[in-house]
Amino acid sequence: MSTATLPSARSRRRGIRGAGGGWAPYVFLTPFVVLFLVFLVAPIITALYTSLFTVERSGLGFGNENASIFVGLENYRRALSNQGFVASFGRVLLFGVVQVPIMLALATGLALLFDSAVVRWKRFFQLAVFIPYAVPTVVAALLWGFLYQPRVSPLVSGLEAIGLDIAFLAPGTVLWSIANVTTWSVTGVNMIIIFAALQTVPRDIYEAARIDGARELRVALQIKLPMVLPAIFLTLLFSIIGTLQLFNEPMTLRSITSNVTGDFTPNMAVFSTTTLGGNLNLGSAMAILLGLVTFALSILVSVLSNRRKGGS
Repeated sequence: MSTATLPSARSRRRGIRGAGGGWAPYVFLTPFVVLFLVFLVAPIITALYTSLFTVERSGLGFGNENASIFVGLENYRRALSNQGFVASFGRVLLFGVVQVPIMLALATGLALLFDSAVVRWKRFFQLAVFIPYAVPTVVAALLWGFLYQPRVSPLVSGLEAIGLDIAFLAPGTVLWSIANVTTWSVTGVNMIIIFAALQTVPRDIYEAARIDGARELRVALQIKLPMVLPAIFLTLLFSIIGTLQLFNEPMTLRSITSNVTGDFTPNMAVFSTTTLGGNLNLGSAMAILLGLVTFALSILVSVLSNRRKGGS
């Protein structure tokens, strides 16, 4: 019976291939390829093309005639000589150097804590930590903006009552006030990623370590943490990309303080140049430069992660 079934199954598969089954993978891939080309490749090519031109206007406002003129890398030279745009990179890099390690330390610590046996009502506390991620960033910035404002904020009033006079929106502190909003928003989702990685580690390893006399802290630092390093590198990569794309929080706080300028972050500088300044060509060059910096840092993190895998 089995010898009769096998040839018939093979003949059916041959029949499917012969009826055009070889095209099936391409049919399923087509929607992805079309969306990839339209929404990712085409905008990059358009921005590259636009960044190589400039628009010359004539007519003094009457019967304007706009002419696109090829200027090569002139827009890139102008972008790199724009002090506000260059300074915004330094600002977000300082932001990332301080905020990302603190946020990842909090996320990793919470994940290790929830994976241990010392916490009760884990689901409740995990949900409580994750909920800020579900709050839109604009709403989160508005909420914290209210808490940062003197005279109306209960947080400021409470700190003043114990002798702490902190101006959250001052020129020297507004960057860290934005960092606080970002940390509050994204710590939960990074904690979930690291916690999910911890669930894939075989429990036998923990039991063997405990039988050998290892305490919970040693198990966490010498077994759990090395096992979830790939997940931590993944969250680091996402955090670096998110830092360079910082936009919603400072843009929202800009409505309540003048200490957030229009070119506070690279994304805000691109937005100001293209929309408020009306210079699409220069804005495209800025966007390309921002993309290149993001790509370079992402490659650096990937190389470090791969080296760590090769060394382990």
